[in-house]
Amino acid sequence: MRSSRDFLRFWETTGSAKTFTHPLDPELLDAYVPRGARVLDYGCGYGRLTAELVELGYGAVRGVDVSAALIDRGRREHPGLDLMRCAEFPLPFEDAAFDAALLFVVLTCVPEDAAQSAIVAELGRLVRPGGVLYLSDVPLQDDTYHRELYGRFVARHGTYGVFETADGGVFRHHAPERLRGLVRTAGFSVVRERTGSVTTPDGRTAERLQIIARREGSDPADDGPTRTGPSDRP
Repeated sequence: MRSSRDFLRFWETTGSAKTFTHPLDPELLDAYVPRGARVLDYGCGYGRLTAELVELGYGAVRGVDVSAALIDRGRREHPGLDLMRCAEFPLPFEDAAFDAALLFVVLTCVPEDAAQSAIVAELGRLVRPGGVLYLSDVPLQDDTYHRELYGRFVARHGTYGVFETADGGVFRHHAPERLRGLVRTAGFSVVRERTGSVTTPDGRTAERLQIIARREGSDPADDGPTRTGPSDRP
């Protein structure tokens, strides 16, 4: 079993040159996160979505990533963005410092259970009661290619859904209930889900799961900076 240090090394080298393709859903974002919200883009990479948030009119956006190489790339490609490299928890922000947090395809890049739990728990600390976590990730795929891929690596990694790529990356797809469980354990309640297809960095098509979850502890009568909408969950 490879260590967390091995996984992180990929994002300081080969992984830092990748072009990310997982898209933001502006309609879903707009339904729950107003333009004045304080937004944390955790696992921001080179600031692709951080920049898109700013372009959409979000004026208080902070991007954070564990990879120094990706943050350096982001500062070159998007000068002026508020990007920070943070390799350890806790992050240097006060409790409830943000109204919303994005977690886009971060858990796919973190194969270990404990590390995944730590990430979502930290976002539970940082998002204020009544605030929103917008998670988008890749669940377990049911096509022949991915079933064979998962089966090939399950003995090595001990978890069905973890797989390796030819360029040295280790990734993980999840049962949808695991993603929901991580969110709930961190103190969020799932309020909406949406599924759809996305293009992966290697040019394949995969199904994705988007989750909007509200941080528990708010006054039900408080309108706050979030708004609920109808569910897209099947």
